[in-house]
Amino acid sequence: MFDLGSLLNLAMSGITFGMILFLLAAGFELMFGVMRIINMAHGSFFMLGAYLGISIARQTHNFLFGILMGAVSVGIVGLVTERFLFRRLPLHLQQVYVTFGIIYILADISKWAWGSNPYVLSTPALLAGSVTILAKPFPIYRLVLLGVGLLTALGLWLFQEKTRVGSIVRAGVDDREMVGVIGINIKLLSTLVFTGGALLAGFAGIMASPIIPVLPGIDWDVMTLAMVVVVVGGLGSLRGALVGGLLIGLADTFGKFLLPQVGIVLIFLVLAVVLIIRPSGIFGGG
Repeated sequence: MFDLGSLLNLAMSGITFGMILFLLAAGFELMFGVMRIINMAHGSFFMLGAYLGISIARQTHNFLFGILMGAVSVGIVGLVTERFLFRRLPLHLQQVYVTFGIIYILADISKWAWGSNPYVLSTPALLAGSVTILAKPFPIYRLVLLGVGLLTALGLWLFQEKTRVGSIVRAGVDDREMVGVIGINIKLLSTLVFTGGALLAGFAGIMASPIIPVLPGIDWDVMTLAMVVVVVGGLGSLRGALVGGLLIGLADTFGKFLLPQVGIVLIFLVLAVVLIIRPSGIFGGG
């Protein structure tokens, strides 16, 4: 048994991890919604963003600059990938095969550049302490993650609902062919969405690096969780990515605490329950 303070602390940890999963899954949702492609390399973008962000932050001694440049660098990688690979492959199956190639290429590049030792980004002194919640210490940085996740969710909602480009993206999610028929440059839209999705994955990676060590294999680990989040929340739904991320973040945290040897079972139990009740996901169509 544990007291209310410990329970709240554990729940807050799960929520902040869920925000990381949301940042990762949101980019995946955007790519799938417009391009109808399951980008299996999304976890590799997460890993690359973390490695680049940590390296830049260490070299410049600037935490925020490392975060910014890590995310932007991965966004550029996404832009080049979409422009010179996906655009030349008309079939979705071919594109999925290419994503597997990207996974192995980025994995080998990462091992060559950074080795196999875990990398962790040190948080600045201002964010390195903790606050007391119900007599239990809770890291300030995790609260920052919570705020960043909520602000990102709000920003994406405002972008989709209040801007012309966001309206086009939503239209592309609903009916990609019709968007092309009415004169919208669907190729430019795909490039924009893929670049934004990759940037979000890189941003998630660098934001997670102070609490999740970055090492070879993390790309597959986070991609597995992102896929579960997307299926639970519903394909093509940013709202589903947020709710699914929170559910899986809580399930992962409580599962590891309550059942450390088989903690992952709780994640897939949540997945199974959601699919039984709602096969298309919580906010999926159908």
